[in-house]
Amino acid sequence: MATLEGVKIFCPDVYTDYRGDLWTIWNKNNFQLDFNHDKVSTSRKDVLRGIHGDFKSYKLITCLYGTLYFVIVDNRKTSPTYGQWISMILDDKTRKQVLLPPGIGNGFLVLSKHSVFHYKWCYSGAYPDVDQQFTIKWNDPKLNIDWPIENPILQLRDK
Repeated sequence: MATLEGVKIFCPDVYTDYRGDLWTIWNKNNFQLDFNHDKVSTSRKDVLRGIHGDFKSYKLITCLYGTLYFVIVDNRKTSPTYGQWISMILDDKTRKQVLLPPGIGNGFLVLSKHSVFHYKWCYSGAYPDVDQQFTIKWNDPKLNIDWPIENPILQLRDK
């Protein structure tokens, strides 16, 4: 799978038995980052969130429940992969995790009936809230992202 400079993809080990599954989504020994806090987003089918990012935070992303069409876009003007995007499926079956460096935007479309999306944030100083974030239009013709939907459910910021 192609990737963008600085983006890392992890697949955790999973223990499964008759009761269900057990896996670790974060262990401080696996990352040289000092994470600040976690956020969880729940969404329903056909909701498209993003594409958002900032230039100061790392984000470790996981889909805890459901299936997502996940898109990441390099918005770092000095990066060799600037303006490029990749997509992948994130779901609760493969449990794939993605570490995004500063300057990478991300968005997702919910493919399942419901989803639970987990962000683990690492940044210095104050939290980079909406006023410090960038938004890339989900259907920007310059990027030509191949979304599997024509009319997603969007918030005003993403329209």
